[in-house]
Amino acid sequence: MVERTDAVVVGAGIGGLVAAHTLAARGLRVVVLEAADRAGGPIRGGAFASLPDVPLDLGAESFAVRGGLVEQLAEELGLTVEAPARLTAWGYAAGRAFPLPAAGVLGIPSRPWAADVRRAIGWPGVLRGTLDRVLPARFVDTTNLGTFARSRLGSRVTDRLVTPVAAGVHSAPLDRLDVAAVAPGLLDAYARTGSLSRAVASLRAAAPPGSAVRGIDGGVHALVDALVERLDVRLGARVVSVQWADVDWLARTEDGRVLRAPRLVLATRPEFEARSGGLALPPAPERGADIRLVTLLLEASELDAAPRGSGMLVAPGTAPGAVRAKALTHATAKWPWLARRVHDAAGPGRHVVRLSYGRIGEPTPEPTAGEAARDASALLGVDLTGRVRDVLHQHWDGALPPPTPPYRAAVKQFEETVLAEPGLDATGGWIAGTGLAAIVGHARRTAERLGEPGTAPDSAF
Repeated sequence: MVERTDAVVVGAGIGGLVAAHTLAARGLRVVVLEAADRAGGPIRGGAFASLPDVPLDLGAESFAVRGGLVEQLAEELGLTVEAPARLTAWGYAAGRAFPLPAAGVLGIPSRPWAADVRRAIGWPGVLRGTLDRVLPARFVDTTNLGTFARSRLGSRVTDRLVTPVAAGVHSAPLDRLDVAAVAPGLLDAYARTGSLSRAVASLRAAAPPGSAVRGIDGGVHALVDALVERLDVRLGARVVSVQWADVDWLARTEDGRVLRAPRLVLATRPEFEARSGGLALPPAPERGADIRLVTLLLEASELDAAPRGSGMLVAPGTAPGAVRAKALTHATAKWPWLARRVHDAAGPGRHVVRLSYGRIGEPTPEPTAGEAARDASALLGVDLTGRVRDVLHQHWDGALPPPTPPYRAAVKQFEETVLAEPGLDATGGWIAGTGLAAIVGHARRTAERLGEPGTAPDSAF
């Protein structure tokens, strides 16, 4: 029951699939083992029962353009990359909606006095935020993203702009977010400029022109489908142990099968710490948020004008009892490819809106379609009562820990010690960080540096 191959990848999330794809491009025979009955992890597609031929993303629906690696991967797979419509994203805080300032990073503005910032935070917020430009650089607390933003820009900027954006993206409070992990380059830029808003301005100036995100015609989940078609992916194959044996790694599955290979990529967070022989990541300090996505098909011609742009991020604590959603995406306004397909299949006046629920430390009961419609009505400023024509529910279980400073320190220790083993490397969101751009880039680099293995003492988990 021992099968020989060139490389084994444990986990068929996007990180594992990209690592396998990169290794296979070098002419290696690669086997991907996945415990679940589907590949992709938090990248998943689906469709409304009433529109079965219109694909929808039920997980990640866009990617950052930085590095260009996701676009390059899509082109390799024969997929069409598409820019979102040129619409403003909105925020919702203190009971009101407002366009989010355009020139920022994770909601941190580059010019606290700009007109779009002033509309969001008012003059008191502008005056406090502008002090960032004159305060000495030593007046700063970089313990986490929350203390960093608050110490330099004050409470209004932090609560009304940074919190809805950063906490919405990472599903965690600001005081749980490691600055280096969620905003690469920001600390270095601050050290150069001595001002947080100037640091953001320098990062924005160095970014490529145009939209910061892209999507894929047919949905981001098309990446997973195309990779699976090209790879040897074995679903329902739970790995229960791996062990170094002479010059190879042995990966044993739950049904007793063993794969032998000189290269092993861990693309899923190890789940057997109790029986570890040194390879498993220490337990995460806390679980990530349980996320529930509700996707609505609405009949509402009032949404043709995209009254609140491409979508909205909601600050925590907004009007208790009024809006429970933490974010809304007006998908047919944001993605031209989806608008075309919905129009062709269902006619004019039909719109797809996706609402996200769930923050760390908060219970996340399943929202009903009626509750989601009420939240959408409040956020979009359009009465959508009785106008839901179909609905999809998706639950993500919070297995990915938030990028807290303690967790990132544990990951760094794991990289410096465990990954010194020969022929062994790791990738995936649990180690690379949040977002497709980060994971794809990390997975590519992981596969490229996985050279010929040497020897090492026995170790197992």
